[in-house]
Amino acid sequence: MEPIDIVGIGNALVDQEFEVTDEFLQQHQIEKGMMTLIEDADQERLIAELANRGELKKQSGGGSAANSLVGFAQFGGKAFYCCKVADDEAGKFYCEDLEAVGITTNTGSQKHQGKTGRCLVMVTPDAERTMRTYLGITADLSVAELDEAAIARAEYLYIEGYLVTSPIALEAIARAKEIARANGTKIAMTCSDPAMVKYFGDGIEAILDGGVDVMFCNQEEARILTGTDDVQEAMQLLQQRAHLVAITLGKDGALLGDGTRQVAVPGVKVKAVDTNGAGDMFAGAMMYGITRGYSLAACGLLASHAAAEVVSNFGPRLSPDRQQQLLIRLQHQPEFAG
Repeated sequence: MEPIDIVGIGNALVDQEFEVTDEFLQQHQIEKGMMTLIEDADQERLIAELANRGELKKQSGGGSAANSLVGFAQFGGKAFYCCKVADDEAGKFYCEDLEAVGITTNTGSQKHQGKTGRCLVMVTPDAERTMRTYLGITADLSVAELDEAAIARAEYLYIEGYLVTSPIALEAIARAKEIARANGTKIAMTCSDPAMVKYFGDGIEAILDGGVDVMFCNQEEARILTGTDDVQEAMQLLQQRAHLVAITLGKDGALLGDGTRQVAVPGVKVKAVDTNGAGDMFAGAMMYGITRGYSLAACGLLASHAAAEVVSNFGPRLSPDRQQQLLIRLQHQPEFAG
């Protein structure tokens, strides 16, 4: 069997992205910058209204962990994704979308009744993304969707924070962690969204229980988790839970720490168009560097530049060629020496 670098577990969502105004969000009492779960009918009404107002900017297979794995795979990593889709057109689109970039999924022999999840992404002129998500059948992701053999032979298990809204998904996470620890598979996690930490903190704590090897969060998530606005203090507190911590700081870059040293990663100046997927790409690029033995500084450089490329265009992904060109360009930087 071929080796697997990362097995991800996360939601399977078809992303539909629209440009909106701040007034639109206010009119519909939508909290800006957050992901909120809604019912199918409510999402359908919003999408219909937006479709009448303007063009659908982008559609792609999404979900926090899936976006990270796409970035990881397009750099050259080997990834497997445990997820749940319905036997419908959206589910077919989702699986084909991931397979097109070389990601294997557990869905080949699994056909479920229901509706594949969908995420409505609304992007305001300041490039901030706000999401309204109908989980559909991915809300029922359970231990049945785990490929235990794949987890056992992978280098890393990667867990998406959005799963903490579901009790049965938390059971799947617990089982996946058990398999990983029994087989020497390291564990990485991402908080995914401040709303997960703010409203589902017990679930995030469950993922972190027993510690993890790699943790990704942004500054707001770190603040909520630790109760401090001081990023250095937050780093020290989070390193009691994770061996390697990456705190992203938006346009100001990121702070990385592995217990022995810290690296301040500078931001990359770009014209931001859409921040959707920036954190996911940061994590995917950094995991690629980690699995390839890059230094902490090189991992951060690659992750920061890849995230900056994402925010400079619509959608959470880059083309494979663009990623490869970025990797080639950065490998001449001093951080990659030695």
